[in-house]
Amino acid sequence: MRLFFLLFPVIGTTLAGIGMVVALTAGLDTTKPIVLSAAIGAVVGLVVTWMVARKLAAN
Repeated sequence: MRLFFLLFPVIGTTLAGIGMVVALTAGLDTTKPIVLSAAIGAVVGLVVTWMVARKLAAN
């Protein structure tokens, strides 16, 4: 669990930023699509962080 909390700030922020860049390059430059894409990226970051932490802890 501790590993999860160490990894999430890096992975979650990166995926939220990628979501924002995708929204902006798609021409969605209002507040709602940008915030929504960042939130989706953060949720995906939670799942990815959980999987990575579980794999690292197994080794």
